Amino acid sequence: MKIDRFLKAALASFALAITAPAPFAQAESLRVVRTGTSSNLSVPMNRAIVVESDVPFAELSIANPAIADISSLSDRTIYVLGKSPGLTTLTLLDASGRLITNVDVRVSADVSEFKERLRQILPGEKIEVRTANDGIVLSGTVSSIVKLERALELANRYAPDRVSNLMTVGGIQQVMLKVRFAEMRRSVSKSLQSSVALGGALFDNNLGVQGGTGLGSSGSNQQAILGGNLPVTGNREGAISFGFNAGAVEVAVLLEALESKGVVRTLAEPNLTALSGQEARFLAGGEYPVPVSQENGAVSVEFKPFGIELNFTPTVVDGDLINLELQTAVSALDGTNGFTQGNFTISAFTRREASTTVELRDGESFAIAGLLQDDFTDLNGQVPWLGDIPVLGALFRSAEYQRSQSELVIIITPHLVTPTRGEALALPTDRVKPPTEKDLFLFGRVQGGTRPTKGAAGEVAKQDFSGSYGYVMD
Repeated sequence: MKIDRFLKAALASFALAITAPAPFAQAESLRVVRTGTSSNLSVPMNRAIVVESDVPFAELSIANPAIADISSLSDRTIYVLGKSPGLTTLTLLDASGRLITNVDVRVSADVSEFKERLRQILPGEKIEVRTANDGIVLSGTVSSIVKLERALELANRYAPDRVSNLMTVGGIQQVMLKVRFAEMRRSVSKSLQSSVALGGALFDNNLGVQGGTGLGSSGSNQQAILGGNLPVTGNREGAISFGFNAGAVEVAVLLEALESKGVVRTLAEPNLTALSGQEARFLAGGEYPVPVSQENGAVSVEFKPFGIELNFTPTVVDGDLINLELQTAVSALDGTNGFTQGNFTISAFTRREASTTVELRDGESFAIAGLLQDDFTDLNGQVPWLGDIPVLGALFRSAEYQRSQSELVIIITPHLVTPTRGEALALPTDRVKPPTEKDLFLFGRVQGGTRPTKGAAGEVAKQDFSGSYGYVMD
């Protein structure tokens, strides 16, 4: 390798220095010699280069031998070995001790092999590699976060803990998560109870005798069914009473049979948008105050969230491939399992939650299903011995049957999205205008009659909504 440019300049300066009179004899102070030209020489670390000079030199030196090592192969050839990253100065002198030139020798990490491996592993990626002191600087644009991590991992092999990342990720990096929560609850309850009451002149004070399982202990209930009426206390849906006289004895029988069924459907469809690698949260419900005792005897209040909760963190892996970390829960207040102390009651919570990590592409969906809860209760009560009598024993028995089922299904669909202009979005309130006094008092209109004509709201207003519409559940 030749450094002809600075050596030719050095020769010219050297010739001028020979013809000019030497000023050292009359100088009263030391003068800095600036005759030689200053040039730059880059040497990879742990590699050597050979430099040839057009002017013979008699002496050469290096300012910091720890950075670069030198040796002369001839009076015109220099062997330079890079030892450690840094900057030092190479000085060349002629036979008379005059300065020929100063050369700035910069030793940096060898990135030629790293560049070659980077092109092989990540072809087509616009990654620029530079050296800075003893480290590597990566810049440019990569197509995905995965390829960025691969480039950093490879760079750490060549410069451990000395890699500066200035790369950016191109493409769409915002993810909209469309979630649909659907829960169905079914409950069935059946009960059969019977009671027998005896009365008449045969019994003292006409209070009678009570038997069976469905009556209270009050005499008013006995008198009610003996008189052909239903008991005045309690819930007597599906009850029937009948009786007869047998001489001085009155007999009344009360039968209660009830069957109830119920279906409840809950649904939520939140749409959340988050930047790749950032977390988004959603809560449709509320917060329930819970008293908490402190050390000094004081009572503070903490709020516990309940309802439909959703936390997710999307990461755009490569192209339209999305890594999704998801945590979701559906909870509700449960008063039946609450805690009561003194004058206040703390409700319990029913809670179902799921946590998962999946990878799917833009527009694909996955479902979290099978969150099934099935509660079954069966109760059979009877009067001892009398309930075991065939046929007539049914009058002294009661049976209750309850069963409740609930199933929760969650369907999740991610989409890569970009922002849009605000004029392209319509709100449900865009088509509704407050009525004027004339519309309200004379015509009974609860909203203005003028429809919007521009923007997204105008497009919605052009649609025909006449006829039946709304939600119908069979």
